[in-house]
Amino acid sequence: MEKSSGKMVVYQLMTRLFGNKKTTNKTFGTIEENGVGKFNDITNVALKSIKELGVTHIWYTGVIEHATLTDYSRFGIAVDDADIVKGIAGSPYAIKDYYDVDPDLAVDVKNRMQEFESLVERTHSEGLKVIIDFIPNHVARAYKSDAKPDKVKDLGESDDKTVSFNANNNFYYLPGQSFVPPNGVNTASDEATAVDGKFEETPAKVTGNDQFTASPGINEWFETVKLNYGVDIQQNKQTHFDPVPDTWMKMKDILVFWANKNVDGFRCDMAEMVPVEFWQWVIPQVKEVNAEIIFIAEIYNPAEYKNYLQKGKFDFLYDKVQLYDTLRYLVNGERAATDIDKIQKSLLGINQNMLHFLENHDEQRVASQFFAGDPWKAAPAMVISATIDKGPVMIYNGQEVGEDGLGVEGFQGDDGRTTIFDYWGMPVFQKWTNNGEFDGDSLSMEQKQLRQFYSDLLNLAQKRPALNQGDYIDITASNDANNFNGKVVAYIRHFGDERLLIIASFNSEDQMVNIKIPLDVATKIGLESPDKYLARDLLWREMEMGFANDFSFHLKLKPYSSHIFKIK
Repeated sequence: MEKSSGKMVVYQLMTRLFGNKKTTNKTFGTIEENGVGKFNDITNVALKSIKELGVTHIWYTGVIEHATLTDYSRFGIAVDDADIVKGIAGSPYAIKDYYDVDPDLAVDVKNRMQEFESLVERTHSEGLKVIIDFIPNHVARAYKSDAKPDKVKDLGESDDKTVSFNANNNFYYLPGQSFVPPNGVNTASDEATAVDGKFEETPAKVTGNDQFTASPGINEWFETVKLNYGVDIQQNKQTHFDPVPDTWMKMKDILVFWANKNVDGFRCDMAEMVPVEFWQWVIPQVKEVNAEIIFIAEIYNPAEYKNYLQKGKFDFLYDKVQLYDTLRYLVNGERAATDIDKIQKSLLGINQNMLHFLENHDEQRVASQFFAGDPWKAAPAMVISATIDKGPVMIYNGQEVGEDGLGVEGFQGDDGRTTIFDYWGMPVFQKWTNNGEFDGDSLSMEQKQLRQFYSDLLNLAQKRPALNQGDYIDITASNDANNFNGKVVAYIRHFGDERLLIIASFNSEDQMVNIKIPLDVATKIGLESPDKYLARDLLWREMEMGFANDFSFHLKLKPYSSHIFKIK
């Protein structure tokens, strides 16, 4: 496999949905009614087209076997109880067997692991790297591995269930109490998927999002149980890490198992709900299997960022609560453009470790009525995400063609997200997949233009030295008081003799601005006399500007427009 260069560009691919050709989209539809995508649907043609977007890594979401209401008992897989499954397909974050892949994703269920391994090989053959989920904090309530290696004991198999906490227990317990499922989990009428409230779990285990109750609500992570890493949560979070807890050993073995499947990285679900000491211990051991393997932490507490990078050994962290949230508010007119530089300053020293995005499976689609309502309205935010620093950038399948998450799919409801709980097809995205041709022939002209915008932007971000290696200098503040009015973000990225000026407008109307590069900034990036230079737009290619004597120029910004000017 060829070595990727430049900025890391991640394409999150919901494996269950990506190749689905069915367009029925019945609420709470079964796998037969609504269809499902397979590993084999992700062909070399599809992978080539994804790579052409500028992508370097594909995050295959939902690979590991999870609880589902589809019956695979004929293949020796235990049937799940509808009381503890969200949706008909089930959550890919309610892991049922850490040592297996999801049977939904295989054409031949008996050979499901081989089909996954072939996908990894195909992905590598197209010069792309493979990321999969690792879900360390919780498992499905009825976890049972039927594919684990010989001599491996199952999670909870040796637990002392008479106590709420034991450092070597894999789970937390509520002795003397039985689990009570919430009401209204699924509304499917099919007998096999009906909720009857009869799921038996005694003693009750603690729910995945630290709910120490036997009757968690429907909006809690009731379908999962919390894993015990040697932290006595109820006793002031007292830690018991010496000797190494049994859960640490089991989870290390699972990571090594997947590392040996030639995956190139792990996106670690809710990593901050697992003690940083575990990551400090386990990541170096996994990197002994593959020194190039990467770890991405889903993390939402900025106070813990440096801890999880420096002590925890993570390579990258989610940049959700700062850049994503600020950009979202900017798109909707609720924040000022000058807030972007404040974020960059607060992340000084770790900017290159922050993974930027506007969409993932947890967030609302930018084209949905709950976010921007129009994918072009979010384009300037995407430009900032891709170009603000050296850190990686990610898009979610369908984002590049304006998928809007419309409709009541099942458990998740109509919330502007594409379901992770039910079988479904993505109507706009399916116009690009075009019945497995992956040529976008069914897209409208505007949808094709949107995908071209993403391709141009991500390729620039990945390949331009100033964007994947260069330094960042804000010029928003120096321009804002005059004419930006809190609606325009402007900054310089420079490396060697490449100097790029990025401008992103969040104004809903045409806006005439005078953009000036301060003299000290011009000197710092090696500019001499202003009359020697032109600013040529790399993103839209139809614009070229000359500078006045004070390194300024006038520019008419269209609504929600953006530019990447190369100063040459």
